[in-house]
Order: sequence, then C-alpha cells, then structure tokens
Amino acid sequence: MKELLTYIARALVDEPDAVTVTETQKDSQLTLELRVAPGDMGKVIGRGGRVARDIRTVIKAAAPAGVRVGVDILD
Repeated sequence: MKELLTYIARALVDEPDAVTVTETQKDSQLTLELRVAPGDMGKVIGRGGRVARDIRTVIKAAAPAGVRVGVDILD
C-alpha cells in the first residue's frame, strides 16, 4: 500500500524526492500519511479536493479484504 501511494504521489508532483509516506497499523485500520513539498500540495489535493479523493479511492480499492485504509495528506 505504501509503495502504491508513493508511486502515485511521485507521478503527480514536481519534486518527487520530497514525497514521503508513513504507514501506521492499528488493528484492522491502516493509515497512510503523505507528505509532499509545500509547492506541490495543490497538485496532490486538486481543485475542490478531487485528486485527493481519487487517490483515496484507488488506495481503498487496492486494500486487502478486511483492512480499512485511510490516507492523510499532511503539510
């Protein structure tokens, strides 16, 4: 999951080396925290949050059965 989110985020931003993803597991809840360069926040979030919503949809679809996944975009 972490690798998939990293791949997607690096494809969207201008500074792919600044992309970091932290994975936290608690019971059946997996939380992925995405950090990008400040200038790339708009590209990851998108107009009206569309890109962020689409990223979350792809990550949830790729999650194993029985695992809930959340994606937090941090500044």
